[in-house]
Amino acid sequence: MRKLLVISLLLTLVLAGFGQSQSSREVVTRSAVHNGDTIPLIVLKPTYVWEKRTWKSRRQQKKYEKLKKKVVKVYPYAKLAGKKLREYASILDTVQTERQKKKFYKQIEEELKQEYGADLKKLTMSEGRILIKLIDRETGDTSYELVEDLRGQFTAFFWQSFARLFGHNLKTNYDPNGADREIEFIVQQIEAGYI
Repeated sequence: MRKLLVISLLLTLVLAGFGQSQSSREVVTRSAVHNGDTIPLIVLKPTYVWEKRTWKSRRQQKKYEKLKKKVVKVYPYAKLAGKKLREYASILDTVQTERQKKKFYKQIEEELKQEYGADLKKLTMSEGRILIKLIDRETGDTSYELVEDLRGQFTAFFWQSFARLFGHNLKTNYDPNGADREIEFIVQQIEAGYI
């Protein structure tokens, strides 16, 4: 009986000490006071809810999977284009003469050709169309407007004519709620980290 009493006493002390160490831990969070009550404010990561995809046919599902593969391939280039454009715009604000601007444009063009030219030449025509749309999505300007701003109206006309020969249109606007709905769905999944 005495052993049982000692064991229960030790167990009580251990549990009491355990409970004390748990309750003495402090967690600091932001809070708000509403009608005299303190309410903790906790920021949660965004949660995305998408409709369940159903396919009318196996062919339609394969078509979507091909589109997804193409968007995943070209999306990083569109993001890069948006980033570089913002970067170059801040630098161009400091350039004062037209001659310096032309020199800067040529320098940029050479850098981009050396770094990404080989990869971009490997894109298929449909990947190129998707890239044109995604650049519009990232920058807010069509590819034609970007070329016109950076290289001039004549060069933009030349590239638009060249693109039209191969079935592209540099003036294509990105329509996330219409024709480009599937692309927008895939991009949202990429941005959320699901792809």
